[in-house]
Amino acid sequence: MLAAIVLVAAVVAGLIGSPDPEQLAADVTAMGPAAPAAFVLLYAVVTLAPLPKNVLTVIAGLLFGLVEGTVLVLVGALLGAVAAFGLGRGLGRDAVDRITGRRVARIDALLRRHGFLAVLGVRLVPVLPFTAINYAAGLTAVRNRDYFIGTALGIIPGTIAYASLGAYGTTPGSWPFAVAVLALVALTVGGAATAHRYRRRSDPAVGRDGQP
Repeated sequence: MLAAIVLVAAVVAGLIGSPDPEQLAADVTAMGPAAPAAFVLLYAVVTLAPLPKNVLTVIAGLLFGLVEGTVLVLVGALLGAVAAFGLGRGLGRDAVDRITGRRVARIDALLRRHGFLAVLGVRLVPVLPFTAINYAAGLTAVRNRDYFIGTALGIIPGTIAYASLGAYGTTPGSWPFAVAVLALVALTVGGAATAHRYRRRSDPAVGRDGQP
């Protein structure tokens, strides 16, 4: 059932394609006072499918400004992340246990002990697929609390950076725009380097030269 849900979401995403930023911005603006709530709901739904969420984050900064846009994105992203995690945990976790047996027991034990750090680490890298991580986390033994707090904290820097691109996109030479771009680069590079070091420390099969 989980595979069917993900497949349907992928097919729908393929048929819809990437949203047109100008048209989407116009549609949201036309909703008037209901625009913020509608945007949060839209973001949460889009989070369940493999669609580009970063485009919506930029649009949020453009329509609502940096502060309000960031808050709306965080709420929508958390709602979608919790829903996808629940689907993965409720519909796929038992199947993973039956299929893999003890082959992933070591990974599960690691995530059960250090789930918060693991989730926080992947969330800090804004280019990693948000939707895939949501579903995959539900298939592991990471605790609900660790997943939620790690997600809530980990997506803040990237959300602020992308919302800044929308809020200050009309002035690419401004310092907020430059800081946002540098922040995205730093988060991506720093997160990848941290993940590599963590893997070397946690996996005894990896030697000092980084090779098995």
